Amino acid sequence: MSEKKSLPAITNEVLNQLLAQGDIKDAFVSGGLFDALKKALAELVLNAEIDHHLETDAAERQDNRRNGVGRKPVMIDTG
Repeated sequence: MSEKKSLPAITNEVLNQLLAQGDIKDAFVSGGLFDALKKALAELVLNAEIDHHLETDAAERQDNRRNGVGRKPVMIDTG
């Protein structure tokens, strides 16, 4: 079983940059900063997953490729 990797530290500088665009009180409202961060992270992870899958298929000489980018809703408890 592999060891669980620790998450990178998020510095106060990074947090301040994220919060500079709006009021910290609005960070957790629907459609606020927290929702935007979740969306960006989900897109990043899903794109990395498909890239890895396609690289593996290419190494195994399987003909699998992207044929564009589409929109797909991801349902989560916060909307």
